[in-house]
Amino acid sequence: MTIFSPSSAPIVTLIEDIDRGKIGLPELQRPFVWPNVNVRDLFDSLYRGYPAGFLLFWKTGGDGMLKSIGTGAKQFVPELAIVDGQQRLTSLYAVIKGAEVLRANFRKERIEIAFNPLSERFDVADAAIRKDRSYISNISKLWEPGFDLFDYQDEFIKHLSEIREISRDDHRKINKSLHKLRDLTSYSFTALTLNASVDEQTIAEVFVRINGKGKPLNQADFIMTLMSVFWEDGRVALEAFSHKAAMPSDGQSSPFNHFIKPSPDRMLRATVGLALKRARLENVYSALRGRDPTTGLDNPEKREGQFALMREAQQAVLNLTNWHHFLDALKLAGYRGQKMVSSEVAIIYCYVLYLIGIRDYGIDRTTVRQVIAEFYFMAAMTGRYTNSSETRFDADLSMVRGLADGAAFVARLREICVITLTGDYWEITLPGQLATSAARSPSLFAYQAALIKLDAPVLFSPMKVAEMVDPAVKGSKASLEQHHLFPRGYLEDQGVKDLKLINQIANFAPIEWPDNIKIGKQAPAGYVPALDAQLPGDERNYLYHLHALPHLWWEMPYEDFLVARRLRMAQVVRDAWKKLVGDTKVEAAAPANIADLIAGGETGAVEFKSTLRTNLHTGQPDEKMHLSALKTIAGFLNAKGGTLLIGVTDSGEVLGVEADGFPNEDKMGLHLVNLIKDRIGDVFLPYIHPHFEDQDGGRVLAVRCERGPKAAFVKDGNQQRFFVRGGNATTELMGTSITDYVKQRYH
Repeated sequence: MTIFSPSSAPIVTLIEDIDRGKIGLPELQRPFVWPNVNVRDLFDSLYRGYPAGFLLFWKTGGDGMLKSIGTGAKQFVPELAIVDGQQRLTSLYAVIKGAEVLRANFRKERIEIAFNPLSERFDVADAAIRKDRSYISNISKLWEPGFDLFDYQDEFIKHLSEIREISRDDHRKINKSLHKLRDLTSYSFTALTLNASVDEQTIAEVFVRINGKGKPLNQADFIMTLMSVFWEDGRVALEAFSHKAAMPSDGQSSPFNHFIKPSPDRMLRATVGLALKRARLENVYSALRGRDPTTGLDNPEKREGQFALMREAQQAVLNLTNWHHFLDALKLAGYRGQKMVSSEVAIIYCYVLYLIGIRDYGIDRTTVRQVIAEFYFMAAMTGRYTNSSETRFDADLSMVRGLADGAAFVARLREICVITLTGDYWEITLPGQLATSAARSPSLFAYQAALIKLDAPVLFSPMKVAEMVDPAVKGSKASLEQHHLFPRGYLEDQGVKDLKLINQIANFAPIEWPDNIKIGKQAPAGYVPALDAQLPGDERNYLYHLHALPHLWWEMPYEDFLVARRLRMAQVVRDAWKKLVGDTKVEAAAPANIADLIAGGETGAVEFKSTLRTNLHTGQPDEKMHLSALKTIAGFLNAKGGTLLIGVTDSGEVLGVEADGFPNEDKMGLHLVNLIKDRIGDVFLPYIHPHFEDQDGGRVLAVRCERGPKAAFVKDGNQQRFFVRGGNATTELMGTSITDYVKQRYH
């Protein structure tokens, strides 16, 4: 059976159906983006009888009854939504009705297409054409109510004859051309209408197959379509908010800010998160249609109930008091503007948590702002929502759902922070994340926020960092520049050519731009001592601490300097974190200690491994050892989580990590991280928490694994293998068993 039905759709009928509200023109793909020359070419093709493609509609499930919401002129729920052909249909409607279109910059305009009846030429109207009497400067007038073609034809010929001679043949041609143009509305498109039972995934697939050009549809597109059909005011409000957030205020209240210029679908995520407590939009679409999972039919009452929740939530989301008070939480955390934001979705998700706190749990705004500032600092620094953001936020929403009261909500958010920001995070993970040259690294922005939070002065300057990064001030040069402590020119002269090494985060410090120009390519030992000598002792120690500079750093070998400074930078960020949380004491639900885990033996949640890479029989690194550890980690991720203890024999004897022969624990930790990234995937790293601990006179590497966000496969040569932890063993699944398990576990 086909999922569509074909029909013939004359333009005049299409226009009438749009006016009556039978056909909806939602912003399914994007605002009107066709240049006017495309509109001209469309009318030229129709005039000449050329094929102009087909239109693809989708039955919305609307019943054509009067809307219960909405204030526009169209008060009917559209029965059909345009899936493919929006630009053509919008072009036809805009020109024939003389209606305005909304451009991508949110400006409205009327499209004026001109026509020369003698040459039968279409053009985009401009100043010259409007003065040319051989043109109809705007063909929209031909379809205006009360338009008399015969009177217009006589008037057109009269004015044209004033500047040139009109022959009888010219007269006939003008008459024929004008009638042919006026009758353009009888042109029939082939229309294909998808059945109401077709799901959004199929619609998206159809769209991609028939329209290789243009933007692929996503879940936000479909939800915005539903809003256009069943709650047009809500969609318009989202778009208006986004428009105003991108434009500087003219003195009136507005959502404009220096952190984020949110698109409508970003704000839609906030509404959905608050209303339905969901992050995965693929689940939201079916819920908003009110679709019965058993019958596959839409339930109008259920649909209206879901939209009622959306309407109530969106009032809170678009409330300017809520919006700006929430953004103050980012400032409280030390962040100052868009240049310090590596993830807009992190801002939106934290906004949802802020709204849950004040609306659902009735917490006072000051308390919520403080805890959200802490949570945002943690989330932004760790890249919490960088990979699999919907899955991660769904998990976070589940952790704050159904709590007893506001105090429990605050405690839960702080518990998440404590669990994430362990001692090993500050001492191992964060220094490792700072080992990058990425200009938009979350760890770099966290360090910059820390300098602001700690009220740090600019290096070798009386100015404060916070004073120099005002996002509202824009000049030809940035007041504050990131200066190479070991200048690029100097390093290149020393044979260091790799820009990834030269531009390491740890080689930069904030400095005023005039000083940066003076320093040029001098060696640190050439420019620093004079600046250093001008600093009083106490001020020098304070300044060097905040800027994470080791004593006599300018005399250090470059790579030794980078290592030392990363550790100090991580400590500065930790100091800022302590200042942010103040005297707050939060005890996370600590996992069982290693002694208890060993005493309990291997279980479904605990496994022992003597080594990570070394075969104790041969004394050599062995790939089988790597695979053994990786399959256990993947098994925990694919089940309910668990802890792998490396350096412990099967019998529970502490052997210690020394048996693996790594030069130090940092190297061993980095080796494990790289293994996981290469063989399982870096998307799982936020769910895996390694740390070293003393036990029975030896050191043990404990690898605590959370329940993973999706199926974790282990790369083994050319194979992708799937493991599950069950009982006290790790089992490999194959074939359809994998499909069945994944379907049950993740859906």
